[in-house]
Amino acid sequence: MKPLSTPLRVLPDELGDFLRRALFAVLIGLLVGAVGVAFHYGIDLATELRQEHHWLLFFLPLGGLAIVLLYQVCGMEKDQGTNLVLVAVREHEPMRLRTAPLIFLSTVLTHLVGGSAGREGAALQLGASISSKIGHKLGLEPEEGRIVTVCGMAAAFSALFGTPLTAAVFALEVVHVGVIQYAALVPAFLASLTGFLLAGWLGVPPTAYTVSGLAALSPLSLLQVVVLGALCAVLAVFFCAVTHGAGHLYAKVLPDPRFRALVGGALVLLLSLLDGGLAHQYYNGAGGNLVEAAVTGGGVDVEPWAFLAKLLFTAVTLGVGFRGGEIVPTFACGATFGCVIAPFLGLSPSFGGAVGTVATFCGVTNCPISSILLAYELFGGGGLPLYALAIAVAYRLSGYSGLYSEQVILYSKRDPREIDLKAK
Repeated sequence: MKPLSTPLRVLPDELGDFLRRALFAVLIGLLVGAVGVAFHYGIDLATELRQEHHWLLFFLPLGGLAIVLLYQVCGMEKDQGTNLVLVAVREHEPMRLRTAPLIFLSTVLTHLVGGSAGREGAALQLGASISSKIGHKLGLEPEEGRIVTVCGMAAAFSALFGTPLTAAVFALEVVHVGVIQYAALVPAFLASLTGFLLAGWLGVPPTAYTVSGLAALSPLSLLQVVVLGALCAVLAVFFCAVTHGAGHLYAKVLPDPRFRALVGGALVLLLSLLDGGLAHQYYNGAGGNLVEAAVTGGGVDVEPWAFLAKLLFTAVTLGVGFRGGEIVPTFACGATFGCVIAPFLGLSPSFGGAVGTVATFCGVTNCPISSILLAYELFGGGGLPLYALAIAVAYRLSGYSGLYSEQVILYSKRDPREIDLKAK
């Protein structure tokens, strides 16, 4: 009898490896997805309490102080947030398990007292810390451990925001811009879809918006979205510069993190009072209300300076030690900017708000493929070629700025050559 051919001998090993990774992905999806669902409901409850009891905003200074003290007591005062997640994936560095409860509690507290911060960045830390710890406890090889960490990131993002395709690809794309580790595609998608299904079963709805006034594909609409995408690139660079600069400025002027949190909390409170009083709370919280107003509401209730106000609230909040993410505030800035600029370009405010959301997101994260999938999952298939064009323009013109300083950009945005530098 002839010996088995090489493909047939390899097949059992390949199948066993496939099934093992698939099992890991599903288990991570269930575990991290359940934590993501709890996180979702915790933030929702905190937001509802703040909106019902406006006086909670007066606790902004104490809330910021409590978060700083909590991280100091746990020995995590120098925690790098999402940057640590990128290092964990790239270098298989262990993440402390205490990161999960810390980011959970501190982000909920930020929303309870009215800080301007998102939750998806926090979800990445939540999922990565749990899955990374599991990988290290099991003694997995670095390559295997990285895949497990990516699965946790994807599952948490998907369960919280309800965009499973975006979550899976973003977890792969954000670490090394220009390279996707395709070996992790199946586990990442399995974990993301498992978290998504679990969240739906537990009552968490997916995030989606209704866009009106979609532009038809034509030479004119191509030109219009190119211009809007270019303007969103400028906004993305400005967003990164302001948020990073605020943190550096605070640290220089107010070196004591506890005093810095008190002063920063007082500043957010003052901004809230100046904006319209405690009951207004238009720029407090994550900013989903602004995206809704810009896209579904057609920008009727959006002030021309809304994107600047949201950026200011977010920079002050995150720069002084409050915890949370930057992704939804980025959506809010992009959506409100897009819906205000769109009429000047001959586009509908709703469609402009949608384009602004995904193009600005791409500009600050340097993740064009994830951004295209985000456009599909948030706004549907209509207008997808135009969204993709605006995203490509924003990616190309946003330079090497980024929300995450540990993100590695492997290839030049201008020429087909390697540059291997970190986002600024």
